[in-house]
Amino acid sequence: MASGSLIIYGAGGHGQVAAESASAAGWSVLGFLDDRRPPSTRIGAWSVLEPAQVQQNGIHVAVAVGDNTYRRRLCLGLLQRHVLLGIVVHPTASVSRSATIGAGVFIGPASVVNASARIDDGAIVNSGAVVEHHCHIHAYAHVAPRAVLAGGATVLEMATVGVGATVLPDVTIGRGATVGAGAAVVDPVADGRTVVGVPAR
Repeated sequence: MASGSLIIYGAGGHGQVAAESASAAGWSVLGFLDDRRPPSTRIGAWSVLEPAQVQQNGIHVAVAVGDNTYRRRLCLGLLQRHVLLGIVVHPTASVSRSATIGAGVFIGPASVVNASARIDDGAIVNSGAVVEHHCHIHAYAHVAPRAVLAGGATVLEMATVGVGATVLPDVTIGRGATVGAGAAVVDPVADGRTVVGVPAR
């Protein structure tokens, strides 16, 4: 999936993970864009770039921002300007050939995306997360490190499944909902709700 030149939008912690993952996957990472840091600021192996560099032909951008709402806004803004969104899949991730991966998706180190799973545009499957067969992660959702989605689970748009949480088979997490760290979700979660605990309530 990696091909050509890539700029990472967001130079925070997730941006740095995305940059290293992209480089390891074969992208030529040019540097970061970040509204909070001046151009030429050095961050790890790369620098913050001038915003105009995004408009160069053939350059992809990966939006590496953890906040789902902000990531959605940035991605949609880039798409309106006809900027190509890059897909970043760390080489240690296991992604089934039958999985469907949308534009601007990040799949982190040691994560697993199994048969017939679907990951829509701008979603994050973070380090060590497991997305089992026939799961569907909708656009701009975030599956945090070590979270596990059992077969057929659904995470709707802009929802977050917290660190180490588990979602049981065929359970749906509603749009914009939040599953707390370490929770075990056995029942559907309504749109915009936050659930915590074992079982999650």
